[in-house]
Amino acid sequence: VHLIESGGGLVQAGGSLRLSCAASGRTFSSYAMGWFRQAPGKEREFVAAIHWSGGMTYYADSVKGRFTISRDHAKNTLYLQMNSLKPEDTAVYYCATDQNPHYGSRWDVDDMDYWGKGTLVTVSS
Repeated sequence: VHLIESGGGLVQAGGSLRLSCAASGRTFSSYAMGWFRQAPGKEREFVAAIHWSGGMTYYADSVKGRFTISRDHAKNTLYLQMNSLKPEDTAVYYCATDQNPHYGSRWDVDDMDYWGKGTLVTVSS
């Protein structure tokens, strides 16, 4: 599975961005896809995930109500709509796939099998 993120950039606090993740390869075998982020000096953290077939979604508490994850099967693309952005949302955002069944409402870095190279989101105050 090959993943390429896009859509990052510089935005003012309160603004919006939509990230995309184009997937190629054995995406039909993905159980779920998700977004993680890593701020400077911090560990990579879970942001959101979606079951690739059923569409059930999961969010970190820090983004619930502001971010929306979605996917387009026909385009093999994952999205993350980010609204009401805050300076603390500044990070490199990564998409990733989980090829195995997962039980629970959040994913850890070790749960994911394939990663993109990331796209930088900078939110200015």
